[in-house]
Amino acid sequence: MRIGPAFVAIAAACVFATTSIARADDEAKGEPGRPVDKGTFGIGIVMGEPTGICAKLYLKDDRAIQAAAGGDFAAGGLQIHADYLFHPLILTDRDTYVMPLYIGPGARFVEYNGTPSAEAIGLRAVIGLMFDFKTVPLDAFVEVAAIGEYRFGNEKGLHPALNGGLGIRYYF
Repeated sequence: MRIGPAFVAIAAACVFATTSIARADDEAKGEPGRPVDKGTFGIGIVMGEPTGICAKLYLKDDRAIQAAAGGDFAAGGLQIHADYLFHPLILTDRDTYVMPLYIGPGARFVEYNGTPSAEAIGLRAVIGLMFDFKTVPLDAFVEVAAIGEYRFGNEKGLHPALNGGLGIRYYF
């Protein structure tokens, strides 16, 4: 399954249109720049490895589960992953955003479409930086994950891998 540029553009337009509506509602109430109640579930897009759709569910203020599904373009294929995140450190707390560092373990499944095609399962160790906006129900993030995976097929065995990406999520 390939996720094309049109899909990414439409998803980004939906996220930004919704953000504009939320900002316009705040300004119409005469409360520009006031903190918003973001909710605990966010959905958005991620670009990198993988490129596709991402989601995050907060369990507590400092703990969350995130997941993503999309194209693994470096190796050619489809990747699905999920991580359990800890937010142990706030690097910056400004009037308009908070910047926490996050870390956590995770797992992924990859279906490689190359020659030869293969499947792999692996464990992830993710570290990231998030821009958690206070006045709109959005966050933006950048992350990297070290992976140890077991591949099935002709390249059977343990292999290292690396994921990296940046994205944006809208919260409900």
